[in-house]
Amino acid sequence: MSLVDIVAIEGYIQTTYMAVYSDKLLLLDSGCRCDVDKILAYITDTLKRPVEQLKTVMVTHMHPDHAGGAKRLQQKTGCQIVTARSDKPWYHSVFGRVAHLNDLGLTFYVASRQGKSMRNVWYHPILKADITVQDGDPVPNFDDWIVLETPGHTDRDLSLWHPQTKQAYTADLILLIKNKFVSPYLITLPDAYRASLSKVKALQPEVLLLAHGKRAEVGDEDFEKLVKRTPNAPRKTTLRNGFNLMFSQVKFARKRVDTP
Repeated sequence: MSLVDIVAIEGYIQTTYMAVYSDKLLLLDSGCRCDVDKILAYITDTLKRPVEQLKTVMVTHMHPDHAGGAKRLQQKTGCQIVTARSDKPWYHSVFGRVAHLNDLGLTFYVASRQGKSMRNVWYHPILKADITVQDGDPVPNFDDWIVLETPGHTDRDLSLWHPQTKQAYTADLILLIKNKFVSPYLITLPDAYRASLSKVKALQPEVLLLAHGKRAEVGDEDFEKLVKRTPNAPRKTTLRNGFNLMFSQVKFARKRVDTP
C-alpha cells in the first residue's frame, strides 16, 4: 500500500510524525511517556482507526522524547518496537543510569523553557526491541522506508528515508530554533556527526521532518554551515546543567511510574 500522508503530532517537547497508510500506521519515534494518550487519541479520534493499526514504532535513539512512550504504546496496541543494532544499551552501567536521570531532568528543563508544566516522563532506561536494524535495511512492515545510520548526537542515531517522496525524518540530527538550523547541544561523536550530515545531504531530500522544529527544506548551504560549525571535541551535557536543577522533579516522576 502507498503512503497516504505524514502527520505531525505535537508532543511534550517535540514533534512526533506518523506515516499513514490505508490499513496501517508507522510512528517515527514514540514521543515522551506522557504523549502516548495523545498519540492514541489521534489514531482513534482524528484518523478514525483502531489503535491496532499502529504496526511499528521506530526508536531512533534512547532519549526521553524519542523512546519514552515506546513500551506503553506496545502494551496498548501490540505494535513492534524497532531500534538500532548495538552491542550494549545506551544507558548501560551506573554511569548510564545517571545519564538517564540527567536526560529526564533536561527534558523538564526544555519543557519549562517552553512554559509547560511538569508531566510524567519516566521510562525504563533499557528498552527491549522486537527487531534491530542497520544502515540500508527497510523498516519492518513498511519497506518503502529505508533506515539510515546517522550517529553523532549519540552513537546509534537513526534517520528514516522515504525515496518515493524524497522526505527524511532526521530525529535530532538537525534542530530548527528561532528559524535557524542548528546542531543538537549533545554531540558525542563530532566526526560521525559531520559524516551523518553529509550522508543526508547526498540524498538531496526535498523535505526534512525535524523532531525539534517542523517540516523544512534544508539546502546544501545549510548543511555546509552545520558541518563547519560542528565542534572538534565531544560536546556533552553535564549534571550541573540539568540533573541537579531538576532532581526533585525526576524523583516525583519516578514515583508515578505506573501512571500515565
